[in-house]
Amino acid sequence: MKPGIHPAYGPVVFRDKAADFAFLTRSTATSDTALTWEDGNTYPVIDVEISSASHPFHTGTARVLDTAGRVERFERRYGGER
Repeated sequence: MKPGIHPAYGPVVFRDKAADFAFLTRSTATSDTALTWEDGNTYPVIDVEISSASHPFHTGTARVLDTAGRVERFERRYGGER
């Protein structure tokens, strides 16, 4: 890697306030706010809207679309003959 052209890559805490969930990872993202993590060190914290703890797909609350109804409506609209 060329020196001096890449952003700093270090530990960052991503926090989902809606689900009261946070995880420590490495990123080039930065933040002015900081958080003291479980290990006693202080890391920059980035608040996110959705994480794996609150996303409907990962939590099992995702809605299943009525694909059969959509297909039938499409066939009614456009002839349905193949």
